[in-house]
Amino acid sequence: MDDGVDVMPTLFCFGLGYSARHLAAKLEEEGWHIAGTARSDDGVERIHDLGYTGFIFDGLSPSKGAGPSQGAGPAVRRASHVLISAPPDADGDPVLRHHGDDIAQSNAEWVGYLSTIGVYGDHGGGWVDETTPATPSSERSRRRALAEQQWLDFAKASGKRVEIFRLAGIYGPGSSAIDGLKAGTTRSVVKKDQVFNRIHVEDIARTLIAAFSRPHLHAIYNVTDDEPAPPQDVNAYAAQLLNLPPPNEIAYEEAQLSEMGRSFYSENKRVHNDRIKNDLGVKLAFPTYREGLAAIAKGAV
Repeated sequence: MDDGVDVMPTLFCFGLGYSARHLAAKLEEEGWHIAGTARSDDGVERIHDLGYTGFIFDGLSPSKGAGPSQGAGPAVRRASHVLISAPPDADGDPVLRHHGDDIAQSNAEWVGYLSTIGVYGDHGGGWVDETTPATPSSERSRRRALAEQQWLDFAKASGKRVEIFRLAGIYGPGSSAIDGLKAGTTRSVVKKDQVFNRIHVEDIARTLIAAFSRPHLHAIYNVTDDEPAPPQDVNAYAAQLLNLPPPNEIAYEEAQLSEMGRSFYSENKRVHNDRIKNDLGVKLAFPTYREGLAAIAKGAV
């Protein structure tokens, strides 16, 4: 297999999950070649079913794949763009440990890392932006903050263009309050003054495409919509769209949430998105949950 640059632009994605697949579909329409990883044989088969090139990467060892390469190294080195959507572990990002050299030696002109606004921790409902120091309060977010720093260090050492995207809570078709209400699984847990930040999967794709279509300006971008909102308001609006009664509200103290659920409610902040709009020129398709949920209810996205 030739390690030269593909004639067509190529996205290699470590962790071809919900958000990355949405981006991949948009790029495929523009003639891009798509390759990526999953954690199991079944996941790789699903990647192949989409018409993409798939490899196994479980984070414990270098990726594996069928064919002469027996791994993703040559495909990574050929990629024009690399996206990391796989989760970190306690030691940071396994992609860097196992494939950092491949990325450093590649012809990739852009490397993107999908992180989380969770790295900001709790701000008591106050506003944060990209200049706010990362003060993660959960183990999950501490791992993300560590991985972010590793990627920033990699950028300095390798000279690669690396950009970090701190995502708000992701929703979209098949994964929204609309879908939860239809399935009967949505609960409205109410905690005084609590808000969450959200982003539609379409707007994640728009932001990433805008980023690698423009000169490198910043290392970090918040990716969130314009209106942080209480979860019960979002659920009530989704119910209204479906002509259903809103789900019963449950006090946070009585909700018996999982450890992960409690960790979400332990952090309260409002996240600015000025940088993606002003510096990347992003025009959000769904500036608030209202537009996003309405489109999902209509089956428009």
